[in-house]
Amino acid sequence: MKRFLLTVAVSGAIALPAMASLDEGVPAPAFTAQASLAGKEFTYSLKDSLKKGPVVVYFYPSAYTGGCNLQAHTFAVNMEKFNAAGATVVGVSLDSIQRLNEFSADPEYCAGKLPVVSDADGKIAASYNLKVRDTVAGFKDTKGKEIGHGFAERTTFVVTPDGKVVSKIETTNGVTPATNVEKALEAVQQIATKKKS
Repeated sequence: MKRFLLTVAVSGAIALPAMASLDEGVPAPAFTAQASLAGKEFTYSLKDSLKKGPVVVYFYPSAYTGGCNLQAHTFAVNMEKFNAAGATVVGVSLDSIQRLNEFSADPEYCAGKLPVVSDADGKIAASYNLKVRDTVAGFKDTKGKEIGHGFAERTTFVVTPDGKVVSKIETTNGVTPATNVEKALEAVQQIATKKKS
């Protein structure tokens, strides 16, 4: 019973409404950090990625948790559509790089199709004005491993090549992890349409 109540409490904390205050039209804070793609570590740079086109920067609470699993999977299965719109996607969480090496390669979730960045100290989330909730002792992920880090709120930013936030998608008003991906795709497709005009 204790474990059930703990799971419910943490799930509620992860699902709380977003409180991001980084608004559309403002510059997106650039960051360079350890990341993983298909289980291989590398140094990710937002500035370098923006040279290729718009970037969807999505913050999520933790690898191997219900909504985050669904969101990563939905991004992965739609990656060709994002790429067709000239966009790339990067996930950011407070997970360690070791957890992200596994998550990024997992065929059920990132499937080697999108990089995930380790923001272990929460500084990237803080630069985007996102709240980070403390870890809850004993809370385990969907693989049964204890999660030993805080949780950034689930918020997605679509950033244009000039470094500006053009769209912010929060988990308020019934925006599920899958809907979050759909809205991000709509935003990059609109950018691609305007570019062709």
